[in-house]
Amino acid sequence: MDSWCKNFELLIKSRTPLIWVTTKEEERLQKTLEYSSEKLSIKRFVSWDCVNGIKGVINENGKFSNNPLGVLNWFREQKTELSTVLFLKDFYKFYDDPIISRTIKELYFSLRRTSNNLIFSSHIFPSSEELDDLITVINLPLPDQMELKNLLMQIANNTNSNLNEEDLNELSIASSGLSETRVKQVAARALTQRGKISKDDIEDILSEKKQVIARSKILEFFESNSDQNDIGGLKILKVWLKQRYRAFSKEAKEYGLPIPKGVLLVGPQGTGKSLTAKSISKSWSMPLLRLDVGRLFSSLVGSSEARTRETISRAEAMSPCILWIDEIDKAFGGDARSDGGTSQRVLASLLTWMSEKESAVFVIATANAIDKLPGELLRKGRFDEIFFLDLPNSEERMSILDLHLKKRRPKYNFPLSTIVDRTSGYSGAELEQSVIEAMHFSFSESREIMEKDLIKAVSQLVPLSRTAKEQIDLLKEWSSSGRA
Repeated sequence: MDSWCKNFELLIKSRTPLIWVTTKEEERLQKTLEYSSEKLSIKRFVSWDCVNGIKGVINENGKFSNNPLGVLNWFREQKTELSTVLFLKDFYKFYDDPIISRTIKELYFSLRRTSNNLIFSSHIFPSSEELDDLITVINLPLPDQMELKNLLMQIANNTNSNLNEEDLNELSIASSGLSETRVKQVAARALTQRGKISKDDIEDILSEKKQVIARSKILEFFESNSDQNDIGGLKILKVWLKQRYRAFSKEAKEYGLPIPKGVLLVGPQGTGKSLTAKSISKSWSMPLLRLDVGRLFSSLVGSSEARTRETISRAEAMSPCILWIDEIDKAFGGDARSDGGTSQRVLASLLTWMSEKESAVFVIATANAIDKLPGELLRKGRFDEIFFLDLPNSEERMSILDLHLKKRRPKYNFPLSTIVDRTSGYSGAELEQSVIEAMHFSFSESREIMEKDLIKAVSQLVPLSRTAKEQIDLLKEWSSSGRA
């Protein structure tokens, strides 16, 4: 937040006349603006909304309620020696009025000669070709760790909740990605239920996070019950992930290692790409956010890019976390001309962020068809590594079959070598389905599963390696060229 305040104060000092702050946290923004105004020795901080009118000038309080044009004309008449910041709330509702638009334009030129500043605030920025070049747009980020820690400490002190340093740190980390208002709501519930805030509130905080993510309709807070022990094979990938997890530690930072960027998993359907993403979340104890790329796209001009920026901001605020982009080839593998270039602009925003991000957001992208992926996505620097998840070999098939049998029939007692020999070209998902199908056979006869049930199940299943042979051969040829 300190960097945001410095940036805002620089805009004020450099006499930026019109500033638009996009945020849903109006109360927090006002406190921040008042603090910066006082720090910069601005003589008057005045706020306005359409219901309450002006606030902050004793002889003008309450004036111009429901009169946006009136407050703009009032501000234009203010004396230049009284440096004034006027904070307008929800002004996007009046933005399309041609008279108001013209008045804002004239204010831009007149305010440049004064030390007065006009600040707009709303949850969106209504783009206007006429005014876009005149207004500086900045986003108010969600509270950082220090802000959350100070807020929780203040609540704890006011309610006589004895929080030690360790619990305070855990609560502030768990609260990352929530607005100040949401944190206060969780604290209020905790006080009602238990009379104090404590480490026990982490579950409530996570529940609040799920609601916030659900309301975004683009990100999904994904619960994972699988860890890497639930995946058969993929030894090289598991070793690599173990190394990358250590790179998030304080010791790694002191050693000079950068925070890992992410990994791209490419391979046929059913080879464990999605399961790997879920298992990393469980093994690393990090929240898993699934990005539905299709929902980023909107029919409104500029809206898709705005949604992308909001999604990135939300993911960064949730850090450390894992951002899972499933089937990225389907989202960005089409013809850019068919959507007016929107998909290319969204992809460009994502790629720039992936290359330059310093936040602890580990990106896991999965793809089934490598030929549809744009070349710029595969360039070094976007991901730490690209892995090709091939169809399992005989040793891996043995491991996968054993894993699924032990999960469902832990007392099974028959050899798997014959089934392994008959399942060449089967994916992990197909092997799992074969186990389930075999169980249907044995259950229908009211007995334990036997070797003959599995042999019958695998003989009836037609694997993807036969039905989509050309696509899988293309993937194997691509991976064998040393690109993954």
